[in-house]
Amino acid sequence: MTTTRKRLLLGAAALAASAALALSGCSGSSSSTSTSGAGSTVTVFSGQVGNFTENFNPLSPTGSGLQPTNGVIYEPLFYYNKAKAGNPVPLLGTSFTWNDDGTELTVKVRQGVKWSDGKPETADDVVYTLNLVSNNPALNTSGQKWVAKKTDDSTVVIDFPKTAFTLEPQILGNEPIVPERIWKNISDPTKTTNTNPVGTGPYMLKSFTPQSFLLVKNPNYWGTGDSAPKVSQVRYISLSNADAATSALQQGQVDYMGSFLPTLKSIMSQHKNLSYSNSPQATTALFTCSNPDLGCTGPQTDPAVRQALYYAMDRTQLSNQAAAGFSAPASPSLILNTVNKDQITSPDYLKTPQSADVAKAKSLLEAAGWTLGSKGYYEKDGKELDLSVNVVSGWTDYDTICTLLQGQFKKAGIKLAVNQVAQNAWTQAEVSGKYQLSVNSINMGPSSNPYFQYNQYLSTAATAKVGGSATTNVSRYSNPAVDAAISSLASTNDEGKEQAAYKTIQDAIVKDMPYVPVYVNSALAEYNNSHATGWPSQDNQYAFPLPWGGNWGVGIVLKTIRPVGK
Repeated sequence: MTTTRKRLLLGAAALAASAALALSGCSGSSSSTSTSGAGSTVTVFSGQVGNFTENFNPLSPTGSGLQPTNGVIYEPLFYYNKAKAGNPVPLLGTSFTWNDDGTELTVKVRQGVKWSDGKPETADDVVYTLNLVSNNPALNTSGQKWVAKKTDDSTVVIDFPKTAFTLEPQILGNEPIVPERIWKNISDPTKTTNTNPVGTGPYMLKSFTPQSFLLVKNPNYWGTGDSAPKVSQVRYISLSNADAATSALQQGQVDYMGSFLPTLKSIMSQHKNLSYSNSPQATTALFTCSNPDLGCTGPQTDPAVRQALYYAMDRTQLSNQAAAGFSAPASPSLILNTVNKDQITSPDYLKTPQSADVAKAKSLLEAAGWTLGSKGYYEKDGKELDLSVNVVSGWTDYDTICTLLQGQFKKAGIKLAVNQVAQNAWTQAEVSGKYQLSVNSINMGPSSNPYFQYNQYLSTAATAKVGGSATTNVSRYSNPAVDAAISSLASTNDEGKEQAAYKTIQDAIVKDMPYVPVYVNSALAEYNNSHATGWPSQDNQYAFPLPWGGNWGVGIVLKTIRPVGK
C-alpha cells in the first residue's frame, strides 16, 4: 500500500475526500472557556467532519481511534519529536540502553505511575503490552518479533532474534502501554472500540457525544510541576465546512487546530491573540516510475529526463502560488535539512535550486541524445518528450503545482499533461506502477531517523514489478549499493558507519533522481492565546503539534500549555 501524504494533507483537505483530515466549520458546539485556572477549558478541532464515532482503541491497526487516544489518554515509553532533532523525551520509561549487537534493549520503567482509575501501572503492564503486540500479526507490522521480560520492578528487557536498532522508535515511541488486567480480557484487541479508556496520559475521558467529547485532567497523572497538565478540560468538537474553521478560530470557538489557511498571515495580522507554528515534515515530490527493468515505460525512465525535471522547476513560484509561501526548501537527499541536517553528507545536497535553470535542463537532455524539435519540445528516436502526471482532483495545492509545472517544463522543451483523478485511482496507479509521474509526498517513519524513509522509498524489498503491488517504493527504484547501505543502517548505531551509508544512498539518489523533490510541505497549527498560552512556536517546537491523526505530540502540547493568568 502506498504511503500517501497523511497530512500534511490539510492544505488541500478542505476540498479533498479525506474526511478525517478535512477542514470543517462549526457544528454548533462551542466552548464556554473560563480563564480561571480551576475551570479552564481549551477547545480542539482535530479535522473531524460530521459526527464522531466513539472509539478509543490505542492499538487499532487502522488508526480508527479518535485523535486524543494516543498521546493524550495513553502514553508510550518515550516521545520522539519529529519537529526537531534531539533525544526522546522520557514518559513511562526513564532511560534505555542497547547491547553492542542490538539484540537486547533494556528499559528503565518509571515508578509510582497510576492508571487513570487509580490503580498502579507496573513493569508487568509494559511487558504484557509489548508481548501482545509482538505476538499479534495484525498489531506487529515490523516483520520482526521480540520477547519482553521483567527483570525487576523497574526494569524491562526486550530480546530480539537479530539486530534491531531500527525498531527502537517503534517499540519505545509508538506503542501505547495498556493495563494488563483490562486488556487480557479483550478477545480481539484490534476490533474493540474501548469506550471506557483507562490510560496513564495527562487527560481522561469524561463524556462523549457524536458532536463533541470532553476530557478532564487525570487526577492520578504521574507528572508534577512543569510536567503536570494545568488546563482543567479539553473539549474536542466536530465541524462541518471549511469556511467556518477560520471563523471558529477567529471568534475564539476553537483554541487549537491544524489546517492550511492560505490567508493565514492576514488573519494573524488582524487578530493579535492568534498565533501559529509551521513544522514542515513531508517532502512533496514528483514520484516517477523510474525503472525499465521492472517494467516502467516512458521518457521518465531516462535519468537525464528526471534530472532535467529537477533543474527546470521554479520552486519559488511553486511555493508562493501553491503553498502560500508556507513550504520550506527540500533537500535532494529526501530527508529534512532542518531536523536531519547532520545526516546530509554534502553541502550540495542541503537544498534544491529555488529558481529554474532552463539552460542546464536542456544541456542534460542534449547530452543524453535528445534534440529540440520544431514544436519546441525535445525528441529522441522519433518520439516527443511527452510526459503525464497524476494528481488527485481537489487537492488544490497539488493541482496548482501541476498547472505551474506545465509552463515551467515547456520552457525546457518538456511537454506535460496533467491527469486529475480520484484518490483511489491515483493510489492504484502508483501501487501497480501504471503511471509516469505522480505528485505525492515522502513522509517520516516513527522517528526522524533517515533509515525509515530510505527503507520505505528506496529498498528493493519495498517494491515490485509493474503490475504487481509495490508497498512504499512505488518508483520501482532498485540499486544494490543502496540496498546494502540500507541494510547497514539497520544493523548499526555507530555514527561513522551510518554516515558512510547515508553518503552511498545520497550520492546514488541525487544522481538517479527516482523522486524529484519540489518542496517540504507546510504543517500548520493555529492557536488562540486568549484562553491558554505556551503553545509551540517557530522558535520553540517542543512537540510536533498537528492535532489530528495519531500524533503523540498532542499529549505533550496539552500538558505544556497553561491557562491565561496562570
